[in-house]
Amino acid sequence: MTTTKGKPPQEKKRARLITGPGMLLVWLYGVMVVGAVSRSIVQISTEFEHAPLAYSLSALAGVVYGFITYSLVRGGETARKAALVCCAAELAGVLVVGTWTLIEPSAFPDATVWSDYGMGYLFIPVLLPITAMYWLRKNARQRDAA
Repeated sequence: MTTTKGKPPQEKKRARLITGPGMLLVWLYGVMVVGAVSRSIVQISTEFEHAPLAYSLSALAGVVYGFITYSLVRGGETARKAALVCCAAELAGVLVVGTWTLIEPSAFPDATVWSDYGMGYLFIPVLLPITAMYWLRKNARQRDAA
């Protein structure tokens, strides 16, 4: 790569991930970040001893949502792959915690973001990673075909 008049070398442009449905995904993940993080901050700071596992899992969900949001906004192949891995981990977490809350409700004296497969959040926690993984894979195939 060459530089011209002291300008840095031109970098290969990152493939945008927030076009079309990607913008909706960023918006939904952003809402989930705010919901999960704010909920967990209040619960951890005021009543952590009541349900430490549930509140810690809500905080973890917020961090995962934040990383996925960042990856989608950042764009590029590496970010797409990172978002795909995080969405798969998120889905696994929702399925494990959702099943756990149904099998052993006493382990969760208070609900988490992922309790009952995200029922308290209109099932968005279980639908969002499935939708995001589908879109990320479809987006990659369309780019490869172009």
